[in-house]
Amino acid sequence: MTDRRQSILEAATRSIARDGVRGLRVEKLAAEAGVSTTLLYYYFKDRAGLLRQTLEYVSDRASDYTTEDRPRAATAREELEQTLLLEMQDVPDVRENSTAWGELRASAVFHEDLQEQLRDATRQWVAEIAELVTRASDHADPVAAAERLTAFVEGLSQRWLSGTLTLDRARDLMRDAIAVELD
Repeated sequence: MTDRRQSILEAATRSIARDGVRGLRVEKLAAEAGVSTTLLYYYFKDRAGLLRQTLEYVSDRASDYTTEDRPRAATAREELEQTLLLEMQDVPDVRENSTAWGELRASAVFHEDLQEQLRDATRQWVAEIAELVTRASDHADPVAAAERLTAFVEGLSQRWLSGTLTLDRARDLMRDAIAVELD
């Protein structure tokens, strides 16, 4: 990925996290990224293309901090717990990423072109978590467990980010949900 394309996607993620999808203005985004609107359209064709690629960028960035940055776990259960809890970290990139993901997910209700990509990203995430559930337990339906756990972490993240739950409480509830699913 080129540096300019990267800076545009970083700026788009920030803008969506801050102003929502409806508040994303191409001219303002180009200025924030330090590029011309012509270059922005060159890389992304149109606003819909920008949104699709921003969703991909957000998904890839989350994968980076939940898999590559994850400390080495002693057991599969600890690895599952760490992976899900890394979605709720009080660090700028994670806060921004989680907020942008929630905005893109909410906006997919009205933007059908985002729905398929969101479905694919969610399926991939569920498959990764299901594989960890399988390694951590003899769960009868690891995919269903992964769907519940990923939906739960998304909901907890939104509550934490909106200030209706503390981060500690959200993380405790996530640990409890993992225990219920696996035990």
